[in-house]
Amino acid sequence: MALTVHLIMSTTQNATSPQEWQPNDPAFWDSTAKPIAWRTLWITTYCLLLSFATWFMVSAIVVKLSGIGFKFAPQELFWLTAMPGLAAGTLRMVHTFLIPILGTRKTITISTLLLLIPAIGWGFAVSNPSTSFTTFMVLAFLAGLGGGNFSSFMPSTSLFFPKAKLGTALGIQAGIGNFGVSVAQFLIPAIIGLSLVGTGQTFTNPKTGATSTIFLQNAAFVWIPLVVIGTIAAWFGLRDVPVQASFKEQLDIFKEKHTWIMTSLYIMTFGSFSGLAAAFPLLIKQLFGDFPGAPEPLKYAFLGPMIGAGIRAAAGPVADKLGGAKVTMISAVGLIGCGAAMIPFANPTSMEGWGPFLWLMLGMFFFSGIGNASTFKQIPMIFPPRQAGGVIGWTSAIAAYGPFLFSVILAAIMGSGKNASPFFVGLTVFYVLNLGLNWWFYSRKAAERRC
Repeated sequence: MALTVHLIMSTTQNATSPQEWQPNDPAFWDSTAKPIAWRTLWITTYCLLLSFATWFMVSAIVVKLSGIGFKFAPQELFWLTAMPGLAAGTLRMVHTFLIPILGTRKTITISTLLLLIPAIGWGFAVSNPSTSFTTFMVLAFLAGLGGGNFSSFMPSTSLFFPKAKLGTALGIQAGIGNFGVSVAQFLIPAIIGLSLVGTGQTFTNPKTGATSTIFLQNAAFVWIPLVVIGTIAAWFGLRDVPVQASFKEQLDIFKEKHTWIMTSLYIMTFGSFSGLAAAFPLLIKQLFGDFPGAPEPLKYAFLGPMIGAGIRAAAGPVADKLGGAKVTMISAVGLIGCGAAMIPFANPTSMEGWGPFLWLMLGMFFFSGIGNASTFKQIPMIFPPRQAGGVIGWTSAIAAYGPFLFSVILAAIMGSGKNASPFFVGLTVFYVLNLGLNWWFYSRKAAERRC
């Protein structure tokens, strides 16, 4: 017999029966659910932002490792950026099923507290010049703890809001949460120049040979107090919403073909966002780093995730009004155009290709951000409420492998060279496939589940 999990709330948290929690009832929403839902959204979103920041801090740290004396090959650096994605995708599968077991309060609190592990570990590792590559690989994997949180945080939020407001709520949460990538890649270059904790390292510019003192441990230690604040806020500010689901019921989403179609669509959107965000700094360094006047990767890397996260938050209300499938079509067409246009500029012979490369990359972040919002609008329209949370968790779990897959594929294609064109050819073909899937099943007039 399937094990039924009943989420039992503490009496101190104003327990409500499943029948009484009805956010789609306008009267109940205005009188009871609305303040609880918005408080939950803001606390969870803050914790999600920290999750993304600690997940992607590795991509900002690795570009400095060679300069402070760590002798890692380009392929090894790509592997370091890949490992958080491997962990995130795997852990998201676990997180998909946590809310009906632990509830919102415990899940968010414990998941946020665990972010201290990579923050503390990376801070000590970069401070020790004898830290091995194996140790860095383990710590890179542990950075994926933050990436896993998405698959429980987002389904949790979907329980608090009425269906008509889910595009807006999930767009805000995921968009601001995604800003954690930009926050990490923007804040780290500034904060490593400050003497905050511990002793500094001598950084040698690989092109000029000039030296300076940096404090690379700050890139990890800076998150510790912020994580502590988020943990306290989650424990005292969140409550649970009644959920009833059996393990068998949660697993039945895998029998539905639309689960797999939406997974592919979300790989196209969030997989591109997260994969490109992780690889962007190293891609800049490897493609253009040896040319005269080469760009500093971390001066530009944060721009892409910032654009993608911002447009995700803005596109949520648009998807609510126009329909998710229509907005996903726009996303797919834009990604196809940018991916195809990128092919000749991904094999540069001089700095002349830098401008087009940068703008096309930012375009890919822009259109992936649009699709990130619209696909999460589609899922609650395609699936009943009981299944929608699980599908959101599952699709986001698989798409979280983006940093791993993108980095590993780039390492295999590029090696120590400067040609990433085959990567963008394959990416463009994948986008075309997903454009067809979305049009056939969700967008055309006779679509099976038009949304």
